Amino acid sequence: MEMMIIIDINVLEPKLMTALFFLAGLLTGSFLNVVVYRLPRGETVVWGRSYCPACRRSLAWYDLIPILSYLFLRGRCRYCRLPISPRYPIVELVTGVVFTTLFYNFGLSWILAKYLFLSAVLVAASFIDLEHYLIPDSLVVTGACGGILLSLLARDVGFWAALGGIAAAAGFLLLVAVISNGGMGGGDVKLAGMVGLYLGLPLAAVALFLSLITGGLAGVCLLVSGRKKRQDPLPFAPYIAAGGLLALLFGKEILHWYLLKFM
Repeated sequence: MEMMIIIDINVLEPKLMTALFFLAGLLTGSFLNVVVYRLPRGETVVWGRSYCPACRRSLAWYDLIPILSYLFLRGRCRYCRLPISPRYPIVELVTGVVFTTLFYNFGLSWILAKYLFLSAVLVAASFIDLEHYLIPDSLVVTGACGGILLSLLARDVGFWAALGGIAAAAGFLLLVAVISNGGMGGGDVKLAGMVGLYLGLPLAAVALFLSLITGGLAGVCLLVSGRKKRQDPLPFAPYIAAGGLLALLFGKEILHWYLLKFM
């Protein structure tokens, strides 16, 4: 008796799309690694082949397969055998997970495209800040220009809401920077304003609150563990990114809960 295999296209399509967006995230993460390494060094991120930072040898395509190449090479350069930073597979994996999560939440739409672009900028900014304690202006400007264009296509945040989001997020961190006498960097202020542009009010306020909470908790943990001292700088871009993405995914529920609880 012949066995018939029936594939339900309605079941297959979501799984296939999820896999495709995860793969797209991995590939985007591979490009973001180039941005993270080259942008702070003033190198072009558009032209030129990828190379080993240690021996400067150009890498073949099979050395650049996201995550798999790192595992196959056991975290070492094929040519000089020096260690490859674990940042490379981490960036790829984080971007893949974020892309997949955003697809689940927004489906195929201009809104999805808008927030995929935002997430890519935030991932790059976070890892640059972690390594170099800076957020390049060119990255923030690119993110802001993309946000303006994609907001016109997505039509999910109005002009005044976006303007209010910029003012709320950047204005508050600017006040913190002034009061703390440099404790908050100008790059953080600009990055927060960019996030406010994408989210608009009131989600920008939620994002700012979550950024301060996650950053504060991380700072306490680092101090208690002895990994940071009170006077040591704390890269804040990862917490701006975390707050922005959490507000994007759960901000409306948080606002609804707050209004029911306290209003």
